[in-house]
Parts: sequence; C-alpha cells; structure tokens
Amino acid sequence: MRIAREKRTIRAMIGIYCRSRHGSPRELCSECKDVLDYALCRLDRCPFGAKKPACADCPIHCYRRSMREQVREVMRYSGPRMLWRHPILAVLHLWDGWRHRDRPDT
Repeated sequence: MRIAREKRTIRAMIGIYCRSRHGSPRELCSECKDVLDYALCRLDRCPFGAKKPACADCPIHCYRRSMREQVREVMRYSGPRMLWRHPILAVLHLWDGWRHRDRPDT
C-alpha cells in the first residue's frame, strides 16, 4: 500500500514537472519518462519494503547521483504545486516523512 502510494506520488510529481518545464500536454517527454522508470524500479527494489522511510531520510542511497539530483529538482518544483493538484497525496507524502523521521524503527 505504501509503495503503491509512493508510486502514485512520484508519477504525479513528474507529470507536473514535465507539463510545466517541457510542455508535454499528456505524455511524459523521454527524459522524464526515464526518471519515472528509474524511480519506480528503485521503489520496487527497496530493501525496506512497506516500512521504508522517505527517500530523503533513507540510510541507503540507492539512486545514482545524477538521478538523485533530477528527482530533487522535480520534487523542489512539484512539491508546492502538489498541494493544489493532489492535496491528499501531498499531505500523505509529508506525513510519511515526518512519521519515519521521528521513529526510524516503524
């Protein structure tokens, strides 16, 4: 459930970013599609499973440095806009980060 929600969140964030930055009306551009595919693959292979912390707080950095920077850029741009376009996903994403930051064993 948690991984599925994180997948929906990253899809929404990359969609917002790509539509605004690259002018892609419906389909993602090839660069954003590559970032999305990579992020989904990393989520599928997360060793923490359902108990994973937010990626920013994770002790294991499984993203390549270049992809990590691209995802940070996407999140910096899309994060504030998520509150307007996908408010429930945005709040749950923030909640997950706060919850795991306070209690790393959950």
